[in-house]
Amino acid sequence: MSYPLAGIKVLDFTGVQSGPACTQMLAWFGADVIKIERPGVGDITRSQLRDIPDMDALYFTMLNSNKRSIELNTKTPEGKEVMEKLIREADILVENFHPGAMDHMGFTWEYMQEINPRLIFGSIKGFNDCSPYVNVKAYENVAQAAGGAASTTGFWDGPPLVSSAALGDSNTGMHLLIGLLAALLHREKTGRGQRVTMSMQDAVLNLCRVKLRDQQRLEKVGYLEEYPQYPNGTFGDAVPRGGNAGGGGQPGWILKCKGWETDPNAYIYFTIQEQNWENTCKAINKPEWIDDLAFNTPSARQPHIFDIFAEIEKFLSNMDKHEAVAYLGKYGVPCAPVLSMKEIARDSSLRESGSVVEVEQPLRGKYLTVGCPMKFSSFTPDIKSAPLLGQHTNDILKELGYTEEQINDMRTHHAI
Repeated sequence: MSYPLAGIKVLDFTGVQSGPACTQMLAWFGADVIKIERPGVGDITRSQLRDIPDMDALYFTMLNSNKRSIELNTKTPEGKEVMEKLIREADILVENFHPGAMDHMGFTWEYMQEINPRLIFGSIKGFNDCSPYVNVKAYENVAQAAGGAASTTGFWDGPPLVSSAALGDSNTGMHLLIGLLAALLHREKTGRGQRVTMSMQDAVLNLCRVKLRDQQRLEKVGYLEEYPQYPNGTFGDAVPRGGNAGGGGQPGWILKCKGWETDPNAYIYFTIQEQNWENTCKAINKPEWIDDLAFNTPSARQPHIFDIFAEIEKFLSNMDKHEAVAYLGKYGVPCAPVLSMKEIARDSSLRESGSVVEVEQPLRGKYLTVGCPMKFSSFTPDIKSAPLLGQHTNDILKELGYTEEQINDMRTHHAI
């Protein structure tokens, strides 16, 4: 099987989640990703949230599969020499250190460009260079707060909420991935690399564009007719939290199903699609609503939308969430069960598609991780184990031309 990034060498100078998520995907596409780690310590996630004592944590293994690991102390002269040799041979270098960290190591963008004009340098920061928060240390929820996601998530009578989805971390990594792939194509045309920067705030904002849309609409007319607050509630001067409402103009809500009293996930998401109103009425045994002037248009329904959802919920009360979705699907109703992570881990269809895979990790044994979300007709990424700390140090140094004696000398000087 031919992989699209076969022959591409990537230096992974990243830690935690945003950078590793990006470089892991490059590895899945066939790139040789070399993870550069501090001797004896490595990526901080190797020891965070461990489920097995003295073992690489799932946090690390699920973000670093298919990579090679080298232990390297870039604060030593020998370590800097190795780093420079790696840069000379690399196609891509990705880092997510604090601003200025690479410069302090002596590897400014200008210097790296000088020694390797074809190098593509990917950099993740919390905020872009124009931001007043440029020097603020950013993590997942910091980015969600600054990117507009938190202020628009949750219920209108409660505080802002962050999402459990990694909008700040993995999402930023995927945005950088897009930029790096574009830079690779650009290099094919020009022969030169370039710097690609990605801020976590910008990545979150890109996913919140419909809320920026709503802000402009709100300023024009003073209300948002698809939000649950309309027409009976009040609007302030900023986009409010909309609960579980759909953000695209089609009313939707989370509805209880059979067993909700004991199962916190016995719910479905139900969407009232304007063009499917007739079928929706038939599905919930309310044929009289089809032509009723109080129900037959979106604007007529909005003032009592929660009464409508209550009737739908009542109709579904004797069905579990899977039965409800199967039934409603026959009528073309957009809906889905609320799946718990336990259900997802055991979902045979996700295993079959490769969206959830089982991997054998040295020492740990088998564990579950996410597979490649994109499905290609010409290749299927083979998800392999994450590297042990420094597992490939000797191999990588020998590829750079170092002898066994020189490698041992580097260990003596704590360079590796």
